[in-house]
Amino acid sequence: MAFDAFALVLAMLVLGYVFQRLRALPENAAQVLNLVVLYVCLPAAVLRYAPRLHLEPALLAIAIVPWLLLLVTLVCVGALSRWLRFRDEEHAALLLTVALGNTSFLGYPLTRALIGEHALPYAVVYDQFGVFLILSTFGLWVVARYGGASVDGHPPGAKDMLLRIARFPPLWALVLGFTVMPAEPPTWIAGGLQRLSDALLPLAMLTIGLSVRLTLPREELKPLVTGLLLKLALMPALAALLVPVLGLHGEMARATVLEAAMPPMVTAGALAIAHNLAPRLAAAMVGYGLLLSLLTLPLWAQWGL
Repeated sequence: MAFDAFALVLAMLVLGYVFQRLRALPENAAQVLNLVVLYVCLPAAVLRYAPRLHLEPALLAIAIVPWLLLLVTLVCVGALSRWLRFRDEEHAALLLTVALGNTSFLGYPLTRALIGEHALPYAVVYDQFGVFLILSTFGLWVVARYGGASVDGHPPGAKDMLLRIARFPPLWALVLGFTVMPAEPPTWIAGGLQRLSDALLPLAMLTIGLSVRLTLPREELKPLVTGLLLKLALMPALAALLVPVLGLHGEMARATVLEAAMPPMVTAGALAIAHNLAPRLAAAMVGYGLLLSLLTLPLWAQWGL
């Protein structure tokens, strides 16, 4: 299954990139597909797997890991930026792309493929209670601090952040999954959710292929290498050290480490680009991070076996 999933990942990435270069699809195709994944496929995947979670202290430990890695990111990126004399916008781009991994679009399907379907609920917890909340709070703060304004044109306050969180469809799906959604829903509901969630991988990879940029910023090669080493090597290594301390074992631990090993989030790169925070560096972090992660993720998936 892992080989089949990776073959599909590569095929859809290449197809999306070819479509991008040939301009075979409308310019807003990536944005439209992104909304389909965000409003349909991701909520379906969450609704399918969240009811299978049994609320226990270990789930809190999974959610804590990305927040602990965020603290490490702040320290490491800050220290290295001063030592290597990165510009403020390079510092900000690294904060976003190192702190925020592609834990849903790429994380859900690859967790299922590389570890197994039973591990997917743990990836959902890592993503929703960790990375998504970090994006909605810390991500907006970085944009306001270094880009001068939030997406809405003014510095985000607590109300802005809460509204952003409340409007996120997969979070509503998670609430429904923990409350009213049965672990074994009627066949017609289960079948529909399965078909929609199965579309997550090809559509997400096609969207990334349409969006990714592989331009190499030569003058920004140093921050690029620094960011990729932090994101693809240091963060999962620290997660591997943290999980036994937090009492995580088996599929919980493997899913947590694999999520920590995910490449930079496309949305994080898009935020940096939209606010002129070293846009070529941000695009390269996403593009090259994705390509390199296809080599590193299978290795981190074997951790703990």
